[in-house]
Amino acid sequence: MEKVIIYTDGACSGNPGPGGWGAILMYKENTKEISGGEKNTTNNIMELTAVIEGLKLLKFSCEVEIYSDSAYVVNAFNQGWIYNWIKNNWKTSGKEPVKNQEIWQELYSLTKIHKVKFIKVKGHSDNEFNNRCDEMARNAIKNLKERN
Repeated sequence: MEKVIIYTDGACSGNPGPGGWGAILMYKENTKEISGGEKNTTNNIMELTAVIEGLKLLKFSCEVEIYSDSAYVVNAFNQGWIYNWIKNNWKTSGKEPVKNQEIWQELYSLTKIHKVKFIKVKGHSDNEFNNRCDEMARNAIKNLKERN
């Protein structure tokens, strides 16, 4: 199984507000950067979108390491929250509907295609790829603001 590394980050100017996301995919010696944004969104939605958009680019089943500074994204898988949400019909442990359910469902279905491992990185520190994703996310916000 081919191995792919994906770094992701999301950002928001105001929460909710204009948001952006960035992802870097690394496969063998190839690197691809992607980014985008939305006029009215949240930080968590942008963090999820970055992971989804990265996974959507993969053309066949891969072994994927996803590096994210979002505890929201990483813990949902590594601490099993998402499996409990599915088991409980998309309700939290407090019996509330899971926020961003459609986005979580899309991400979950993508993780079933690949062998995915989520790895938490420290945000805004010395990880050059995480910092580059943050920069792309912020540039996406800037571009949205300039168009309006």
